Amino acid sequence: MNWKQEWKKLLVIAGVFLACFYLPVGAGRFDNAVLEAFHLVKWYAREHVILCLVPAFFIAGAISVFVSQASVMKYLGAKAIKILAYGVASVSGTILAVCSCTVLPLFAGIYKMGAGLGPACAFLYSGPAINVLAIILTARVLGIELGIARAVGAIAFSVIVGLLMHFIFRKEENAKAAAQPAMPEEEAKRPLWQNSLYFAAMVGILVFANWGKPDGPSGVWNLIYNWKWPITSVFSILLGIMLIKWFAVKWWKVAVTAVPVTILALLFPDIPLLAFAAGTVGLSAFTSTDKGETGEWFSSSWTFAKQILPLLLFGVLIAGLLLGRVGHEGVIPSEWVANAVGGNSLWANFFASFAGAFMYFATLTEVPILQGLIANGMGKGPALALLLAGPALSLPNMLVIRSVIGTKKTVVFVTLVIVMATFSGMLFGAFAG
Repeated sequence: MNWKQEWKKLLVIAGVFLACFYLPVGAGRFDNAVLEAFHLVKWYAREHVILCLVPAFFIAGAISVFVSQASVMKYLGAKAIKILAYGVASVSGTILAVCSCTVLPLFAGIYKMGAGLGPACAFLYSGPAINVLAIILTARVLGIELGIARAVGAIAFSVIVGLLMHFIFRKEENAKAAAQPAMPEEEAKRPLWQNSLYFAAMVGILVFANWGKPDGPSGVWNLIYNWKWPITSVFSILLGIMLIKWFAVKWWKVAVTAVPVTILALLFPDIPLLAFAAGTVGLSAFTSTDKGETGEWFSSSWTFAKQILPLLLFGVLIAGLLLGRVGHEGVIPSEWVANAVGGNSLWANFFASFAGAFMYFATLTEVPILQGLIANGMGKGPALALLLAGPALSLPNMLVIRSVIGTKKTVVFVTLVIVMATFSGMLFGAFAG
């Protein structure tokens, strides 16, 4: 018998027992925090799983099946030209403009296909951080200085974090590059422009289905918001046509899927989630039963869903328990956060970065949260630190990253973001006064 292992098990059992023994059930704050945890996970399931994660899973699955490994390694691999690799990674993330959880299936997809650690991490950071609409909203609500600082900081961070990750783990990356044979380009089943339009249709569905409501009643962003579902429908129709024309999907399968979607959209125009969910179920049904490449597409997407979704939901539950929702208390009092981020000290900037990294921010929600914190005395430096660390990271996000690249790399990635955000906040606070 291995007594060392047995003692470890005993300590774990004892720790769980003591946690249960002293569980503060009946205390108002704890009971409310438990309720807030379930409120947050319910909100997340309603607002993000169907509209954000499901399309992201399908895109990630498509990357694995329809994008050749040789292409990924050519543009994002360990041997790729650095300027090209980091340029492609940061631009791709900018175009997607998703939240810290939605980017995860896409990150896992390109990393699995052979992308280098540095470009993959640049992509991982850039997706949620370099959100054009969020940066514009930041400038409009919190001031032009903070908006510009966020834009410059986020773009620079995506490249610097990627380069540092590559440098820190260069031995592993060099070994990985040496082990990768020179892969010939596979003979494509369809031309590049067809695959590009196919991905563009899916990205269009992801982006416009999640288009957030702007602060003002007018303007281009508001116009797009008012037309988000018709635009999403156009992209969905185009995707259906492409599947029939280029992927040999039977037309009647797409038609059978389209009928309930259309009926639900007409009967329940105020609940577009119903039609979207019906379309998702239909797409899953006819791809999962196919024995060709669309069947592989579903299988790959399902693999990402199994790996990522349970960790995300568990992480959201814990985040809700600790920090609650916007305007609601978790175990950690919001006053502690507000009091800790005043001024421009090292501690204030570090705390803002650290707290922001573990909180979950849905796309654009960081702006009103910061608006309230600034009104309660938050300094400009800590505000920028939170903007640079918060949208790109979250506790659910960290759990999934760990499952993809391992504990050590995840800790380094998170540490780099927090440290860089801290010192960027201090620098900005010193100049902005």
